[in-house]
Amino acid sequence: MSDSRAIPGKALAAALQRWGLPLYRDVPLARFTTSRIGGPAEALVMVEDVQALADVVQGAWADGIPVTLLGGGSNVLIADRGVRGLVVLNRARALRFEADGRVWAASGVLLPTLARLCAERGWSGLEWAIGVPGTVGGAVVGNAGAHGGDIASCLESVELLVPEEGIVIWGVGQLALGYRTSRLKTWPAAPRPVVLAARFLLRPEDPEAILERMAAFNAYRRRTQPGGASIGSMFRNPPGDYAGRLIEAAGLKGARRGGIVISTLHANFFINEGNGTAADVRALMMEVQRCVQERFGVLLEPEIEFVGEWEDEAADSGGCAVRGEIRGA
Repeated sequence: MSDSRAIPGKALAAALQRWGLPLYRDVPLARFTTSRIGGPAEALVMVEDVQALADVVQGAWADGIPVTLLGGGSNVLIADRGVRGLVVLNRARALRFEADGRVWAASGVLLPTLARLCAERGWSGLEWAIGVPGTVGGAVVGNAGAHGGDIASCLESVELLVPEEGIVIWGVGQLALGYRTSRLKTWPAAPRPVVLAARFLLRPEDPEAILERMAAFNAYRRRTQPGGASIGSMFRNPPGDYAGRLIEAAGLKGARRGGIVISTLHANFFINEGNGTAADVRALMMEVQRCVQERFGVLLEPEIEFVGEWEDEAADSGGCAVRGEIRGA
């Protein structure tokens, strides 16, 4: 970890002062992730306003400081060595219900909260998200989905902070949303654009009918997915198949590395039993990839993102590539 006294620079310091935001040093990130794994942030700030989010990130960019956004803490694996630069905890959770089924949500809004509030008002289209951990920002970047629905099916536009451009609005078509991916997730170079807010277009329906579907989705999730500390789905489903089925068919349910074990309920979930590390997770992922490829000829692709300071800064032999930044997971 580098000398955190170099943070903040002049522009970031001005943004922090403008919004009255304290800056914290060497903060362990495990408590901010659903897996309870993660080394320290060199510097960390928590923001609760969309404009503050934009100002802080722009200030860090102007100072040449790497920025990592952390929302709900799902779908990311933070290195044991931690994260250089500035980690921004996104707690911007403003929400506006507009006319004609449009809902504006700041990127830090939790998906289950958004789904429930929309359902209570009789707006359908997001009920699939009731059990999906994470925030609006991360959901847009990864085109989150469940139960046959996804972000692409109900998103109208996003407000983005784009390097060299500032704040812009993109229509859904500009995002190139695909299965658990988007133009934002595959952005070719750092820094990547930051999702500030999203506008959804929903359809009217009887609230009781929507809530009934949501209750069924929640019940199904409880039956089929494990509780406990996990990142979420580890691997993307390959075309025409399911990652969990392949892992189970390879005989890997219950396999472990250190404090990490593959769930016996759903094989695409890795559970931290209390003392697991990021290194344990990566080692187990590589073993799963090797076994599934040898058995079935399929190389499973990670659905999660790798964040922080890893000993190897490139893809390893198991295909578990590390990435330098995340956006609003």
